[in-house]
Amino acid sequence: MSKVCQLTGKRPITGNHVSHSNHKTKRRFLPNIHTKRYFVPELDTWISLKLSAKAMRTINKLGVYAYLKKLQRKGVDIGVKI
Repeated sequence: MSKVCQLTGKRPITGNHVSHSNHKTKRRFLPNIHTKRYFVPELDTWISLKLSAKAMRTINKLGVYAYLKKLQRKGVDIGVKI
């Protein structure tokens, strides 16, 4: 499963594990990604998105249709036909 949020674009970043002796080894910080289905009443359809927790909270605040329209105005390709 690809660890990229479809709406915010969050993706894994790299960093270091740092031990008590300050020994550093590479690691990945993964975003909190979940697959979620939303019903869009304006389109009368269900859409399935892979979202970060931050994107889910923004959708709860604005509504799924308003958030998708806002991203579309910014020019973000969300892969959903609106």
